[in-house]
Order: sequence, then C-alpha cells, then structure tokens
Amino acid sequence: MVMAATTLTDRALVRLSGEDVRGFLQGLVTNDVAGPLPVWAALLSPQGKCLFDFIIWADGDDLLLDCEAEAVSDLIRRLAIYRLRRPITIEPDSSLAVQWAMDGGKPADPRLAALGKRWIAPADEPASGWLEHRLRLGVCEGRAELGDVLWLEC
Repeated sequence: MVMAATTLTDRALVRLSGEDVRGFLQGLVTNDVAGPLPVWAALLSPQGKCLFDFIIWADGDDLLLDCEAEAVSDLIRRLAIYRLRRPITIEPDSSLAVQWAMDGGKPADPRLAALGKRWIAPADEPASGWLEHRLRLGVCEGRAELGDVLWLEC
C-alpha cells in the first residue's frame, strides 16, 4: 500500500540555535548528538524515567527536536532550566513540520526502518495511516505511551 507524503500533525519542532547546541544537548539526552543525525533520544528524570522523547535533526548549526506537539512548552521549559547562561535560543519552529511516508527517497525513521520515511519540510496535508502503522509495529512515542518507563526498557 503506497501513501502520499503527509504531515504528522501530532508532532512539532523545537529549534535550538546558538553557540555549541550539540555540546549543550550531548550531556542532557540519552543518545550521542555529536555523531550523525537524526537520532531518537530522550530527556530523563534523575531516576532515569522518560520525561520527553524526540528525534533530533540537524539544520545547519541548529538542531531541531521532533517531539509530540502537546509537550512543546513543557520541553522548552525543561531545557531552559539547563541552559543557564549559555547563548542558546530554544523556541518552537512552526515554519517546518514533520513529514512521513511509507516509502520514497527520504531517510528512514531512526527508531525502526519498517516505520517508513521521516523528514522535515514545510507543512503538507495531514497524515493518514501513521498511527495505525506505528502501533502495528509496536513502536511507542510520547508521554502517554511511554508513561513511567525507564529509558533502558525502551
């Protein structure tokens, strides 16, 4: 079954820009952001429980966090706590959207290639079929589905 490229309306982007944003995130999140991107990562509580999960994309020297739309303001507030006096801007980016398609010439979802292709581009038509497809493959995302899970269990 071939589907047209579509926008994931339940996802949003947070842009981190400024001096050494990769270095800032490197010590905060669960995955290596110094290497190739995109990667799936999370911000954890001190006890190791998942607070936020997101996919990190490079956009020049900036980083884009592909996260659940409902969590954007909470994620920005949490990251701002760790920013301290670093010259880093953390803000929502509504000029771009997360896109998904079952196949095509785009990069595979970094969590599981069978999820299909995922990329960042201006908003398009709303997605259809994404949620059902992701759940059939048993891939969870977001605070509601990850709940009180330790990241190690993901």
